[in-house]
Amino acid sequence: MLFRPNPSSGVPIYLQLMEQVKHNIETGALRPGEQLPGIRPLAEELVINPNTVAKAYRELEHEGVIELRHGAGAFVSANARKEQTEKLRAAQAMVAATVEKLQARGITGQEIRRLFEAELTKSSVTGGHSD
Repeated sequence: MLFRPNPSSGVPIYLQLMEQVKHNIETGALRPGEQLPGIRPLAEELVINPNTVAKAYRELEHEGVIELRHGAGAFVSANARKEQTEKLRAAQAMVAATVEKLQARGITGQEIRRLFEAELTKSSVTGGHSD
């Protein structure tokens, strides 16, 4: 199974599904043009509300990660991996610049790591996107 949401993580299930779809695309487990599981079958398999799966799919479509084809289902966008790779490269540059600035102010790598982890934790609790 490609998707395994954790209801006790504190992160909304639809966000977990979105991140898992993106991760599967990044790692090549899902390829451009490949069909995703249907909303109802996936909801039944994961024992979650179909509306949760539908919301994740709608958000992924809005981000250009997947395409929803009426009557046919959800498919990985042809350029999803390319867009995700470009997005990650840009993010890496932002992280590198931030780390460099913090180190210039005398903040250690361990302190920077703690700051990033704290911010990520705060973001997931307040519903901020990690994408």
